[in-house]
Amino acid sequence: MNSQLKPAVTPSRLQDSREELTAIVERYAQAEGLTPTAWSALSFFRADSPSDRSCAMYEPCLGLLLQGNKHILLGDERFEQENGHYLINSIDVPVSAQVMRASPHEPCLCITLRLDPVRIGEWLSEVKLPKPATATARGLALSPVSTDILDPLLRLARLLDSPRDLPLLAPLIERELIYRLLIGEQGARLAQIATAGGQGQQIARAIQWLKQHYNKPLRIDDLANMVNMSASSLHHHFREITAMSPLQYQKLLRLHEARRMLLTEGCDVATAAHRVGYESPSQFSREYSRQHGAPPLRDVNRLRYAAGEASAVASTY
Repeated sequence: MNSQLKPAVTPSRLQDSREELTAIVERYAQAEGLTPTAWSALSFFRADSPSDRSCAMYEPCLGLLLQGNKHILLGDERFEQENGHYLINSIDVPVSAQVMRASPHEPCLCITLRLDPVRIGEWLSEVKLPKPATATARGLALSPVSTDILDPLLRLARLLDSPRDLPLLAPLIERELIYRLLIGEQGARLAQIATAGGQGQQIARAIQWLKQHYNKPLRIDDLANMVNMSASSLHHHFREITAMSPLQYQKLLRLHEARRMLLTEGCDVATAAHRVGYESPSQFSREYSRQHGAPPLRDVNRLRYAAGEASAVASTY
């Protein structure tokens, strides 16, 4: 009886929906890089060839890879995202990302929906979360897409062709999509950051402070007191969620911001180092080289040659 009420999803239906969504993304994302859409939380990404490793700050988001292959490095942990798999990221994290497979005839195509923790929190009192099969501490994870996720994403993308309907219907589809994510296999991971008083939310507050004060000296005891945790608990749970320590997180923020300054503001290396909080330009250059694969000026010149004056820290989603 239940099977009659809810027919089984066929592979062809899933494939047809993926193909339609891929066609929409390719139609809108004519140029390489990030393409914003008329719905501010929704964006598309296109790459016509494999890329070098690039740095990005991933916000809480759902990111579905429709074509191609990408590698994402979070701390020392590597994620390989194949087409047909979606990424859930529940907290702001600095990552390195690299497009591994793409061509002009079959570009790497992604669709991303930025997620609002407040809207996630609104569902938590109404949704019974499934018990996770594995530990859910890490803020980033990959899963194969299902029709429960794909259908609302496709309906949201279709609305781009209906500007009159978009502002009224898109919020409803977003709400449905968050519900589908919460009752899915990554629901507990997504919910931990929006749970009032939870450790995930405390880590989110610590991250917000680091983002706003990345160029200031960091004392772990002070940061722990600020978010009502012990220093050891902060360090433990911060690493569980982000795959790095608070000091490593701050260093990546500094290096990402310095790269942006060098590329878009034209300042010299010593000035950029000082502005992001380094007292020693030589230490800055060493850490920059380890993170970006080349000394600051050589890296920036390479980026300008490859992509003009485009920002190197634009999200790859």
